[in-house]
Amino acid sequence: MSTFDQRLPKTENMFIPFIMSGDPTPDLSIELAYTLQESGADVLELGVPYSDPLADGPTIQQAAARAIEQGMTIQKAIQLIPEMRKRGVHIPIVLFTYCNPVLQYGMETLVKQLKENEADGLLVPDIPLEESEELKQHAEAHGIQLISLVAPNSEERIKRIAEQASGFLYCVSSLGVTGERAEMNPNISSFLEQVKRHSSVPVAVGFGISTNDQVRLMHEYADGVIVGSKIIKIIEGEQSALLKEETKVEGLQRVKGKISQLLNY
Repeated sequence: MSTFDQRLPKTENMFIPFIMSGDPTPDLSIELAYTLQESGADVLELGVPYSDPLADGPTIQQAAARAIEQGMTIQKAIQLIPEMRKRGVHIPIVLFTYCNPVLQYGMETLVKQLKENEADGLLVPDIPLEESEELKQHAEAHGIQLISLVAPNSEERIKRIAEQASGFLYCVSSLGVTGERAEMNPNISSFLEQVKRHSSVPVAVGFGISTNDQVRLMHEYADGVIVGSKIIKIIEGEQSALLKEETKVEGLQRVKGKISQLLNY
């Protein structure tokens, strides 16, 4: 059994938040990871800032720009993970990065370091299934789950992606970039039913989930919800409090409270 499966607290009604490593600071990323776990997170997606992110909307792009200003790199993001473990984060941690940084870093070096630093998974949104085999082999050899993305597509392609998925399957609720959306794709339920027919791992849905109603609706059709831009916005809203030592604890409590409002239904 992988460390991902060992650390995963449950496989239904999962909450999978995304944070950008180094936003607003590396030390606060550690505190925020723990706060998210305390708020009910079942898996943590830890983003690596990248200057040319294909899938990210403006909110996550701005978070990446702030993190780059903090000097955050893929190596420094990986080094945050043992610090999160020391802080008490015991849920699976999945590193979210793009194909170019992975190739520059070296596939095998990356997954080896992820394992050594107590990560559980890797998510590379811009690597197509046809080109992911080498990375998947390296990941499997080091006990790291390579998380697959699946978008509304032909049944045959959905089946191919779902059947080789590990950890959990990231279903893209709508085509385009990440970000808060007022309305969800009306065909989402039939798409998720299609994915679940072929998947042996939990099916989670992301891209655009930002309200309590959307979380509730998505939990009816999927095993988990992935929330990124909304989490970044919540953190952004508390940034001035988080950056001052005397108000940091209150800021973290308010972050926790706002996440509870998002999840409580």
